[in-house]
Amino acid sequence: MANQLAIDVAGISFSYAGNDDVTFNSLDLKVAKGARFGLFGPNGAGKTTLISLMTGLLTADKGHIKLLGQEVGKQKGAVNNLFGYVPQDFSFYQELSPVENLEFFGAWSGLDKQTIKTRTDELLTILGLNDVRDKQVQKFSGGMKRRVNLAIGVIHNPVILFLDEPTVGVDVQTGRAIIDYLIELNNKGTTLVYTSHQLNEAEGLCNEVALIDDGKIIAQDELSRLLKSHKQENLEQLFLALTGKEYRN
Repeated sequence: MANQLAIDVAGISFSYAGNDDVTFNSLDLKVAKGARFGLFGPNGAGKTTLISLMTGLLTADKGHIKLLGQEVGKQKGAVNNLFGYVPQDFSFYQELSPVENLEFFGAWSGLDKQTIKTRTDELLTILGLNDVRDKQVQKFSGGMKRRVNLAIGVIHNPVILFLDEPTVGVDVQTGRAIIDYLIELNNKGTTLVYTSHQLNEAEGLCNEVALIDDGKIIAQDELSRLLKSHKQENLEQLFLALTGKEYRN
């Protein structure tokens, strides 16, 4: 089905315990299967919280979230096999090597030993980590650690991939290589949900965007249509036009 939804967020409400401010109130969001979807907003707008809800790290107070028709929180085993998550914080064991990390997270994802070995060899080659495959990750540069983070997120070939600032702190070459790999994954059918403050980079990756501010989706459409309808030349100008130029905490 051409318009099948990868993600269906319907009427969710959520607030943090002990905080009277409602983060989301009856929020809806739909992402088509195969999209390269960007979620952008100022600090504190709710981007990471929304990703945490979509990946089941947080639970909505009301409403539901479905990934390819499977409801997050109610069909946990099926849902966890569908998606990968590359968080902004490094999510690996610093004292282990890339091979050891991928063995651990591959097994945690339910992969058998041969599949883990095959995928590890593939990913370390693609991401330029073969020469350091057996060295402790704690000795790596920031860019190399980002690539290990990414490899862990895709070890099980997810059909939906959530990415929270996947290129923060890396050099231009590493950032370009990561974006090229993400586009390659998308061309093979993986739906990407990406958030970043690197708006120039995002413009080259995302074909659909949503802008979020104060827990609300304030704009969502194909990037080209949003730029045209708001008479802006690029994503950064669109972002500032819709969210303002004042400082955010």
